[in-house]
Amino acid sequence: MKKQIDFSQNRVEADFILKNANIADVFSLCWRKADIVVANGMIVALDEQEKFNAKSIEDANGKYVVPGLIDAHIHIESSMLPPSQFSEILLPHGITSVISDPHEIVNVSGAKGMQFMLDDAKNALMDIYYMLPSSVPSTSFEHAGATMKAKDLAPFIQNENVLGLAEVMDFPAVLNTDFDMLDKLSLAKQYNKVIDGHGAGLTDEQLRGYRAAGIRTDHECVTAEEARERIKQGMYVLIREGSAAKNLQDLLPAVTPINARRFAFCTDDKHLDELMEEGSINYAVSLAIKYGMNPLQAIQLATINAAECYRLDGKGAIAEGYIADFIMLDDLHKMKIAAVWKNGEKVVTDGSLLKTCKQTKEIDQTILHSVNIPKLSKKDFEIRFNEGNRANVIEIIPNQIITKHVVKEVDVQNGVFIPSIENDLLKIAVIERHHSLGLKGLGIVHGLGLTKGAIATTIAHDSHNAIVVGTNDEDMLTALEALQSMQGGLVVVEGGKVIGSLALPIAGLMTTLSPEEAAIKIKEVHDALNEVHHDISFHLFLTVSFLSLPVIPELKLTDTGLFDVKSFQHIPVEVVSKNTVV
Repeated sequence: MKKQIDFSQNRVEADFILKNANIADVFSLCWRKADIVVANGMIVALDEQEKFNAKSIEDANGKYVVPGLIDAHIHIESSMLPPSQFSEILLPHGITSVISDPHEIVNVSGAKGMQFMLDDAKNALMDIYYMLPSSVPSTSFEHAGATMKAKDLAPFIQNENVLGLAEVMDFPAVLNTDFDMLDKLSLAKQYNKVIDGHGAGLTDEQLRGYRAAGIRTDHECVTAEEARERIKQGMYVLIREGSAAKNLQDLLPAVTPINARRFAFCTDDKHLDELMEEGSINYAVSLAIKYGMNPLQAIQLATINAAECYRLDGKGAIAEGYIADFIMLDDLHKMKIAAVWKNGEKVVTDGSLLKTCKQTKEIDQTILHSVNIPKLSKKDFEIRFNEGNRANVIEIIPNQIITKHVVKEVDVQNGVFIPSIENDLLKIAVIERHHSLGLKGLGIVHGLGLTKGAIATTIAHDSHNAIVVGTNDEDMLTALEALQSMQGGLVVVEGGKVIGSLALPIAGLMTTLSPEEAAIKIKEVHDALNEVHHDISFHLFLTVSFLSLPVIPELKLTDTGLFDVKSFQHIPVEVVSKNTVV
């Protein structure tokens, strides 16, 4: 403390000065011309009179300099990279901190998965914080690879990089005061940790139950009115712009100069190819500016708001006493990054990293061998109809993770459903892959647009069983066999052959390849998708991966069958006479 005070009073030469910077003041929403003076990784002065000296000096030449960006909620596993490599991809885009929910890998590998994420994050160049998964499994209507109760989370709660309890998805467990759920909520409260929400489709009354439980945030708003209601009830709204769910444009009308401090940006889930091309929070800021938000307001949402929401003292601003995480811009409106400083050290220039991180060399073998798909036959894929041809169908909404529950007449031959390319009615299956339980759920999906072949993946939120969609049983079976062989990943099959794939052997979710190697394989997968789909206007694999999530309305498929999220119960594929669901 004495040293920092001495630095601030200009009694000791500082470590670094970025001169002539046009600094974003996220507290007063104005620009300040000053020199940023750094010592021991902290900002000790914003010098407007050029009084300070330092061992190293760089001239910003009047460029805009803004705080390091913070992603308020992301699942790192959705990047298909482990944390250390994930940081190498995002740091050049100006993201210096993320708050991650590792419930993807924890749903597969339990406490070992949690420990892997914490350990690998130590090698990262950015700051990676975690929320402990609250829903493992996410519901009792599916089978995950692990179960995590409060006693299983407790060993991690005091870790300095654990900020709280991750998105509470099982809202019936909260509202019905389920003991196990209250135990987890109480654990977070005991240690004064933040509790994240997951309020998809919740009514005002149900939100009140969330607030009574101490739940602080929600990233599931899809309309401005939903966002306003959460703000009214004292929550933070995390505006999501990811690969499958793109809500930013719809939510911006809810943000005003008066309530803006209750909003932050997040990505939730975003794939490697889009992260490499667009980044994440930098992209959200540029979109917000494009749609009319004041640039300083957008930067405020992306920095100090997220920091204060998650109690990250010393982050989110360029001011005395704050950590020296900041980025220099070539273009404010497009958020084009010229350079990035992390803890006062320059780590990125002109889009290139100046240093690389260490990689975790040893990974638990149970994490690397987590896929156990049984041998299946065409008979296992039969969807039988007894009365007619009316079916409960999952209808996708492009660029959203919610779906519609529709009733359609489908093709049935000899009492068995036949996929129709003409009507875009395809077969979908979810296969339990953790414990060799032999369970599978079958359904019909509309809107994916495959014209031939099949696609399959072990990224299937949130239990991450194997999910496959296809135009025919043969290619679906081939796709599942390929997933088993490579211990998880993404597969595209056509004519009985794998025409594109990316292996993800880390819990069936993340690659062991370098980001550059993985990017090449992803391009191969995208090229293959274009062979089986003529006009993809949305992220196909990410959309499919959410069709198994039974906490997002309206109709989903798990390894135990078709699930109506509104009634929170299973329903048959066939609409029989006594079934009045429409």
